[in-house]
Amino acid sequence: MITMTASLARKCFPELLNRVGFGRERILVERRGKAVAAIISLEDLRRLEAMEDAIDSATLRRAREENTGFTTLEAISAERGE
Repeated sequence: MITMTASLARKCFPELLNRVGFGRERILVERRGKAVAAIISLEDLRRLEAMEDAIDSATLRRAREENTGFTTLEAISAERGE
């Protein structure tokens, strides 16, 4: 993974899009020495969202199995610490 400052990322943005989109690179953007964002491919984003959906589905199934009564989304989120 490549790391660069936000100001450099701003200057090189078209090149970064090509590197991420076609080269499948991942770029970590820092501001004042701290990571603030990542530029990833659409494929990586879709994979991440699919994993999040799978985790949410598993959590909901587990809540249904463990609870004989009514369960709210808020209760599930609170249990997960969100």
